[in-house]
Amino acid sequence: MNNLLVSLEKAGDFDEIIDVRSPLEFAEDHMPGAINAPVLSNEERAIVGTMYRQVSPFEATRVGAAMVARNIAAHLETTFADRPRNWRPLVYCWRGGKRSGSMTVWMNLIGWRARQLDGGYKSYRRDVVASLETLPPSLKYVVLAGHTGTGKTRLLHALADTGAQTLDLEALAMHRGSLLGAMPDAPQPSQKSFDTALVGTLRAFDPQRPVFVEAESRRIGLISLPESLMTSLRGTTCVDVRAPHTERVDLLMQDYGHLFAQPDYFRAQLLKLVPLHGRAVVGEWLELLDAQRQRELFEALVIKHYDPAYSRSSRKMLSGPPPAMPFEFHPLVPDLRAQAQALLACVESGEATGARGPDRLTSAGTAG
Repeated sequence: MNNLLVSLEKAGDFDEIIDVRSPLEFAEDHMPGAINAPVLSNEERAIVGTMYRQVSPFEATRVGAAMVARNIAAHLETTFADRPRNWRPLVYCWRGGKRSGSMTVWMNLIGWRARQLDGGYKSYRRDVVASLETLPPSLKYVVLAGHTGTGKTRLLHALADTGAQTLDLEALAMHRGSLLGAMPDAPQPSQKSFDTALVGTLRAFDPQRPVFVEAESRRIGLISLPESLMTSLRGTTCVDVRAPHTERVDLLMQDYGHLFAQPDYFRAQLLKLVPLHGRAVVGEWLELLDAQRQRELFEALVIKHYDPAYSRSSRKMLSGPPPAMPFEFHPLVPDLRAQAQALLACVESGEATGARGPDRLTSAGTAG
C-alpha cells in the first residue's frame, strides 16, 4: 500500500480529488475542487463508531467493511461509471486510513491509476493552518477604514471591477461584520471552510501589488480571523473612507432594510444591545421598529451605536504610522468605478502611502 501513498504537494498532478468521508465531514471543510463520494454515510459512520466503543473494534471493523464495500460498489456503478481507462484520481479520508485505502485499492484493481493522500484531510488541514501564519505577512495591504454606512464594501467591489486586488473578508465569512450583519437566508461557513477559502484567496494574489481590504474586528459573526492577518493589517497603508451622513443612512436602509420584514429577529438583535446602551435607549429603538419608522431607527443606530463603536475600535485598528488618509466617497452613485479608479491612482502613485502626511483625498482623486 505504501507505493499508493502520495504527499499533499503532488495533489495538483491528478485528474480529480475524491473525498470519501461522510457528507457531514465534507460539508464542514474539504480540499478545493474535491467531490464527495462517501464510503460511509453519516448514519453508518455513527453506527460503526458506537460499535467500536461499546462492542469491540473487531465487530465494528467487520460491520463497517460490509458497509464500505456496498457503498464503493454503488459509486463504481454511478459516480465513477463514465471515468476513462487512464483516469488518475487522488483519494483521501480523515487520516489517510481504511476508508480511502479501500477505495484506492479497488480503483487500482479496476485499472485506474488511483493514489491515496498520505495523512488524509489532517495533512491538508495542517498545511492550511501553517499557510494562515505565513501568507498574510507576505502581502502588502491598503486598509479601507471608516464609519458604518460609508460604503466601504461597495468601494471594495468597485476596486475589484477596476482590476485591483481585493480581499473581501465579509464575503468569505458570509456576514457583514456587525450585530445586524447576518446575510438573509445564507448561513456562515464553518471556521475550517472559511480558512480554506481564505488561504486559496491569499495564494492567488500577486505579492508585488497591493491588496485592498476592509478594516474588520477579530471576529466576523461566528468566524475568527487569523492573528497573523490582523497583525499584518495594523500599521499599514490606511484610507479613511468618509461619506455624507444622509448618504450613510440611505445606504443602511438599502443594506439592512430587509430586517423590517423580520421584526422578531430584528428585535432580538436590538435587545442584545441592552447591556451596552441600557433598557431605556433600546426601548426607544424598539418603539421605532414597531412603528416601522425605518429612517429614524437607522439614524439613531448610527449616532448612538455605530459611530461610538467605530471610535472605540478604530483606536486599535488605526493605531501607529502611517496616519489614515481621508477619502471622500459617495456610495450611492450608480457607477462607482470612477471613484475607485481615483483612489487606485492615488495609491499607485504613492499619494496614499502616508508619505505626504494626512492630506485629504477626494473621490475626484485630488488632494485638498
